[in-house]
Amino acid sequence: MDQEIEIPTFFLCPISLDIMKDPVIVSTGITYDRDSIEKWLFTGKKDSCPVTKQVITETDLTPNHTLRRLIQSWCTLNASHGIERIPTPKPPISKSEIEKLIKDSSSSHQNQVKCLKRLRQIVSNKRCLEAAGVPEFLAKIISNSVDTSSNLNDMSNTLENSFDSSRSLMDEALSLLYHLDASETARKSLFNNKKGTNLVKTLTKIMQRGIYESRAYATLLLKKILEVADPMQIILLERELFNEVVQILHDQISHKATKSAMQILMIICPWGRNRHKAVEAGAVSMIIELLLDESFSSQRRSSEMVMVVLDMLCQCAEGRAEFLNHGAAIAVVSKKILRVSEITSERAVRVLLSIGRFCAKPCLLLEMLHLGVVAKMCLVLQVSCGNKTKEKAKELLKLHARVWRESPCVPRNLYASYPA
Repeated sequence: MDQEIEIPTFFLCPISLDIMKDPVIVSTGITYDRDSIEKWLFTGKKDSCPVTKQVITETDLTPNHTLRRLIQSWCTLNASHGIERIPTPKPPISKSEIEKLIKDSSSSHQNQVKCLKRLRQIVSNKRCLEAAGVPEFLAKIISNSVDTSSNLNDMSNTLENSFDSSRSLMDEALSLLYHLDASETARKSLFNNKKGTNLVKTLTKIMQRGIYESRAYATLLLKKILEVADPMQIILLERELFNEVVQILHDQISHKATKSAMQILMIICPWGRNRHKAVEAGAVSMIIELLLDESFSSQRRSSEMVMVVLDMLCQCAEGRAEFLNHGAAIAVVSKKILRVSEITSERAVRVLLSIGRFCAKPCLLLEMLHLGVVAKMCLVLQVSCGNKTKEKAKELLKLHARVWRESPCVPRNLYASYPA
């Protein structure tokens, strides 16, 4: 362009600051580009108007045809300056059209495939899809597929369940349900399904027997659903789920799936006897192995999650016993103190305090001394870190001062910080 063209400010979307291609009006009276405001409301899960900060009470977006025509006319007038005319957008699919699509899909397998392909194209229109019952529809396809199949790995090879050459109908429905990113209300509805569909049990089976991609999606979905579950529902979770979550940690099929599996344990372990179920499933030894894996534990958030879960599991006797059964447990936990983050350090000190308080046999105390745990606790008291971490370290040192205080294993430069 030979010269700068001044774009009228009311042609620009307040969110993206680009020329609006499909201007729509929200309930507060402000106009935005459809794509930007949908991402703001549905992906970002915000319910306020970016400009006025008022709550958007109605999620229906009204097309601003007058402004769109003005923008198109302006683009045409400035075509000689390299401005391209924006095309007239297609009207978005309506709730009634989606409901008809779902209804028609029940007539044949071919229509189900057609329906899922269409839903894939409009998955960003989350509120409309939720209002039309799409999450429940997808959950039903997934559950029916699992209930009628003895081997999920063979499903994509059967004609009646195939979506395309490489995916089954269930795999596609699972992927869609995850990318739909359902609201809290919709996720609660899926958990509390009154039609007899137990989605949690279904996802557990997929984690156990599904293909690589579906196991990952099942884990990600399970995490989202458990986030909105009531404590009583979490308490009643079956042992099979714990076994499959730990297996996902073991297999490390993807970084996202491993992270979600760890988050699942963070959500469910505080309730009822879930700590015991997790320990029985082998969670403690699996967590120690993850801490030993530098490619995983060197990441700050991953290390924090692992240590939080380990701290919870070591609050029960079975968890502490499993911890001590692993030869590298004390050393690797001690190593993470002051190396990753304040949260990791605090939780690691809490773990060692639990072990030192409830499992204090002479041989264990000597092992902690020789592995440098006592020296590390003294160092914690000297350096700048959280007060809670210092308090727990001081408590551990005081517990066994008779054994540790005069030990030559404590370096002289750290000995001065040993609590009286």
